Amino acid sequence: MKRDGALSFGLLLLRVGAGLMLMTHGIGKVMRLVEGGGGEWADPIGLGPLPSLALAAFAEFLCALLVVLGVKTRWFAVPPVITMAVAAFVAKAGQPFGERELALVYLVAFLALVFTGGGDWSFDGWWTKRRSRRRRW
Repeated sequence: MKRDGALSFGLLLLRVGAGLMLMTHGIGKVMRLVEGGGGEWADPIGLGPLPSLALAAFAEFLCALLVVLGVKTRWFAVPPVITMAVAAFVAKAGQPFGERELALVYLVAFLALVFTGGGDWSFDGWWTKRRSRRRRW
């Protein structure tokens, strides 16, 4: 596998692996929103329980899904980074590292995608190649 192919494959694994795993956390939040159960949700940044739950559901489910697909990866990786930073450093502040570790792992994975993008094997990569082929004509 060429270096570019290996890099694209690595980014594909990172996007799909981290994105699908984060979506498993987000689906519960989406279901809770649909059922109207935001009242007991934590409010770590002072927006209120329902907006906090909605933002977490957006970041952990919808943004993670778009990252899995490689759609505007750099942009849609930002909300999960912010959500995981709030989880690790605000909501779980003062707790042992083991309680914050999962949020930090997601934070690092999605932060890497903010800097690298989705790679060639993503919707973004496909779209860029398609546009460059059209310009040649």
